[in-house]
Amino acid sequence: KLSDLVAVMKRLRGPGGCPWDREPTAESIKPFLLEETYEVLEALDEGKPHLVREELGALLFQIVFLSERASEEGRFASDDVIGGIADKMVKRHPHVFGDAEAKTSADVLNRWERQKRAEKGGPGKRSALDGVPRELPALLRAQRLQDKASRVGFDWDHPEQVMEKVEEELREFREVLASKDPERMEEELGDLFFSLVNIARFIGVNPEDALRKTISKFIRRFRHIEEKAHEAGRDLGEMTLAEMDALWEEAKKA
Repeated sequence: KLSDLVAVMKRLRGPGGCPWDREPTAESIKPFLLEETYEVLEALDEGKPHLVREELGALLFQIVFLSERASEEGRFASDDVIGGIADKMVKRHPHVFGDAEAKTSADVLNRWERQKRAEKGGPGKRSALDGVPRELPALLRAQRLQDKASRVGFDWDHPEQVMEKVEEELREFREVLASKDPERMEEELGDLFFSLVNIARFIGVNPEDALRKTISKFIRRFRHIEEKAHEAGRDLGEMTLAEMDALWEEAKKA
């Protein structure tokens, strides 16, 4: 039960508890929170329920740590966190807990955004793009911003239009390569990445997931090259690119 974990945390941070668990601050624990989040994603990618359960527990531990630290400072407690998200979900789903209607997922998302803007109103929340954390990975942040722009009608009509934009950005990047101007190359490469995220969003592909899977594929194939080199008693640094390419092609067929 969650109350058991809260009790464990109180014991760890209380008198006679663990020196290490009493030491971290909200700022110093941020890297651990991020690391545990990515370990959950990795477990999900591997499709192993026992790993997902374990990593979700590790992530929950970080959340309870932050909540209990806030409780010690008199700001809020774990129950406030749980109650707050429960109340928010009820308010954000009036088509379930109230009399409102939402026939499609698009209806739900539009209502969600309107309710979110109403809740977070004020001088600091005026843009349709507000609410996307700056700390998100760049690909995911780009996708979220594009989603928000799309909901107010700022979007392409067809995938072909997005592909034309990708090709345009690729041409512009090729042109600046000749200039060898680092700032221009960085800018045009960023534009190309942004347009690639747009086509991913348009066809329903999560760009972060797509890139993670490609990275995993690269690792598998490269390790195949290493294994074959080891079996032959050779060091990768001694092999030619052609030899490594041949092993790479072999790995693709495996």
